[in-house]
Amino acid sequence: MADSGVSLAQALRQVVSRLRRRLREQADVSDLTPSQISVLLRLEQEGPLTTSALARVEVMRPQSMGTIVTALQDLGFVAGSSDPSDGRQTLLSLTERCRVWIAEGRAARQDWLARTIASRLSPDEQRQLAAALPLLDRLAEG
Repeated sequence: MADSGVSLAQALRQVVSRLRRRLREQADVSDLTPSQISVLLRLEQEGPLTTSALARVEVMRPQSMGTIVTALQDLGFVAGSSDPSDGRQTLLSLTERCRVWIAEGRAARQDWLARTIASRLSPDEQRQLAAALPLLDRLAEG
């Protein structure tokens, strides 16, 4: 049984990795590093944060985070504003341009996946995939 679990884990990891790669190909993220994408997603999920707070949650040095933030500001994806509770701090947040870019990327990935499911899977296979989603969700919960 242990070998079966190991084989299943390996196969699932490979499939998920290939699917993630295919989904990434559907959105224009080629100019961004994985660290930059991670920062954008963090700001989207958690809201405005300081550079030092971002460095802490992303587990990196503040100097490295500063480089990432500067690049994102240069792209017009992140903007800073004064922290209302501490004017010495700058809160970083996503710009409207970035929010549109994220939404368009998600829509492109969603459209590709929906079209691919419809064209490559039979109705019965689509039902099987739908039935597997709760199991995958439980695995993702940790």
